[in-house]
Amino acid sequence: MALDVLDSLDMFGATAGLPEQVAAGARLAAGIEGLPRGDEVDNVAVLGMGASGLAGDVLAAVGDPFVAVPITVTRGYAPPSFVGPGTLCFAVSYSGDTEETVEAAQAAASAGARMVVVAGGGQLAELAPSWQAPLVPVPPEIPAARAALGALAVPLIVMLERAGLFPGASGWIDEAVAQLEVRRAALASGDWAQKLARAIGPTIPLIIGAGPLGAVAVRRWTTQINENAKAPAFGGVLPELCHNEIAGWGQHGDVTRQVFTLVELRHDEEHPLELARFDQVRDLLAEVTHDVVEVRAVGEGPLAQLLDLVMIGDVVSLHMAAQAGIDPGPVPATAGFRL
Repeated sequence: MALDVLDSLDMFGATAGLPEQVAAGARLAAGIEGLPRGDEVDNVAVLGMGASGLAGDVLAAVGDPFVAVPITVTRGYAPPSFVGPGTLCFAVSYSGDTEETVEAAQAAASAGARMVVVAGGGQLAELAPSWQAPLVPVPPEIPAARAALGALAVPLIVMLERAGLFPGASGWIDEAVAQLEVRRAALASGDWAQKLARAIGPTIPLIIGAGPLGAVAVRRWTTQINENAKAPAFGGVLPELCHNEIAGWGQHGDVTRQVFTLVELRHDEEHPLELARFDQVRDLLAEVTHDVVEVRAVGEGPLAQLLDLVMIGDVVSLHMAAQAGIDPGPVPATAGFRL
């Protein structure tokens, strides 16, 4: 997948390594001790920002249909007000020094939550022993937080399974690894991702998906285009966008059809009624957007389908950067923030 392009942090290589990263994250979490039993947990809270927050979104999207307690993802300086002794709280940070997550985790620990830290070091790793919190390290060779989604998200899934809250989760992980290997080979052997990047590149992508899995995929695609290609991207989620956002396309079609490309992210977990919504939205937006493209997930199970869309989007964003002559690694706009 690597190309002769400007890529100082080897983001192409890190993206190609996602199958191994997912498998390694599962093995690492399988050896973690000190987790509470499922009957001791009333709710699950994930604290994280950026890719670390997205790790919580992956857990919630995949786990909600199976986990009997609520899973809440919080991005900010404070944990939810319900956090207490019955909370299993994951503090997730690639660096371990994310300002918002450190603050929220300290408050959650003070409220009596059962803490688990997933971090590459930093303050969270230093605080974990004082909280008697298991620590899952993020491998140091991963060059950036946005390249570490497997290492950040998969341990959460495994630890919920080990606590007795997510039975059968390991099977979904195995299926995800298998599909990611297939997707990697397909991306390496063809130029489909380059063509899609070239089609999107001159425009601003409007990315839409459906349901919890689609919502996570949309967020991932938009933020990867933002950070890797240093380009704007916007997203919406069905069915909610049919209640509001769709009305905003009633004017300025002469402008929007030159500026926006509609990108549909599809998966097998869509509600049957969402299938018709896609058709309706496409019919309305085809006349006011430059083009409409569909990206469809493949794989067995929700995690495989979600990570399949993630890998495709990651690679497309990297090709967008390459075609624009942009180094996808450094993100100067975020310099100065404690990420």
